[in-house]
Amino acid sequence: MKRSGALNPSPRTLDVESVVHFHQLVRAGARSMNGWHAQSLDLRGHSRDLKALDPQGAIFLGCTFDDGVEESLRRRGALIFPKLHNVPFNPYRNGIYTANELYADIASTEYESTLDARVYQWSILPGQRGRLDATLAAALHDHAIGDALDELLDHGDLAGTKLVGVMGGHAAQRGTQEFADAAQLGRLLAQAGLTVATGGGPGAMEAANLGAYLSRRPDADSTAALEALAAVPGFRPSVTAWARQAAVVVERYPDGTPTLGIPTWFYGHEPPNLFATHIAKYFANAVREAILLELCNGGIVFLPGAAGTIQEISQDACENYYGAPEIITPMVLVGRKHWEETFPAWPMLQSLAAGKPMEDRIFLVDTVEDALAVVAG
Repeated sequence: MKRSGALNPSPRTLDVESVVHFHQLVRAGARSMNGWHAQSLDLRGHSRDLKALDPQGAIFLGCTFDDGVEESLRRRGALIFPKLHNVPFNPYRNGIYTANELYADIASTEYESTLDARVYQWSILPGQRGRLDATLAAALHDHAIGDALDELLDHGDLAGTKLVGVMGGHAAQRGTQEFADAAQLGRLLAQAGLTVATGGGPGAMEAANLGAYLSRRPDADSTAALEALAAVPGFRPSVTAWARQAAVVVERYPDGTPTLGIPTWFYGHEPPNLFATHIAKYFANAVREAILLELCNGGIVFLPGAAGTIQEISQDACENYYGAPEIITPMVLVGRKHWEETFPAWPMLQSLAAGKPMEDRIFLVDTVEDALAVVAG
C-alpha cells in the first residue's frame, strides 16, 4: 500500500518538488510539462516560462500564479486544482507536520487556538462529513501527507532506518510506572539503532516517543524529564497545561533523536504528543492505522492497552496470518497478566498462529527489556 494512497507509481510522472526544481527543468531545455505534478508552489514571477512551456498533461495542485496565468494554463490543457477556501489547513501541503506547527505559540496561546485544535473543530462541524468540498479537502490532505511520508522514509531523515512500532493505551498517566516503562522501551529501542514509530498520541505513545527523543542524553536527563512531565499527569482537564509542560521539556532538551508519530483527527479529542519529531497526521483513521502497521518493518511491541491496542493486535495479526513468510514481522506483547488474563489477546493470538509461518514470530514477555531482546536480536 503506497502511503499516499496511490495505487501504483508511474514512470510517466515527474514531481516538481520546488521552485528551484522548476527552474532546473526549464534551464535544462524542457519544452513540455506533460506528466509534471506541482504541489503548493508559488510560481508568481515565472509567467514567461509557464507561457513558453506546453502545459498539456501537467497537474498543478494549490499553486499560486500571476494574474491570467492560471486561465492560460487551463486553456492549453493543464489540470489545475484550485486552493480551497474556508479550510484551516493546506490540502496540498508538501511536508508532514512538526509539533511546532501544530502547537505554534503554545506557551502564550490556549490549545483551542492552535492549528491542531482548529483543524479538529473544522472536521466535526455539523454536516461537515457529508459536504463534498470538505470531503475533497480531507482526502487531498491525506494524500499529500502520504506523499510526504514516502519522501521522509525513502529519501529524508528516516531513509534506510528500521522502524519498530510501539502501541499502547492513551490512558497511561505521566508519573506512573506504566508511563516510565514505555519511555524506557522507546529509549532502549533508539539506543539500539531502531527508529520508534507510534500512533502519535498521549499516554504510552507519548512516553515511547519521549524515551526515543532523549535516547542520546544521559539517564539523569531522562529521569528529570519524566519528573517534570509528572507535574501535569494527563491531557484532561487541560490540554493546554499538558502541552505546555511538554514544550518546557522540549525547550530544555532540543534536537532530540528523530522519532515518528502518526496520529489522526478522527480521535481529535486525544492531542498529538510533542516528542515525535516527525508527525504524519491524517483525517482517515483506517488509512492511518494501515500505514502505521505496514511501515513498522522491524516489528511491533504492544504495551498494555484496551480496545484500541487490541484492534491493532488483531489487524497486525491478520496481516501476518495472510502474509508471505518473508514479510512477517515480530509481534511482541508485554505483560503476561494483562494479555493472558485482563484482556486475553495472547491465547487468541497463539491459536491463530498455530501451524502458520507467523507462529515463531509472536512473543509474550514480561518486561520492556525482554521486548528489546526480541526486536533487536
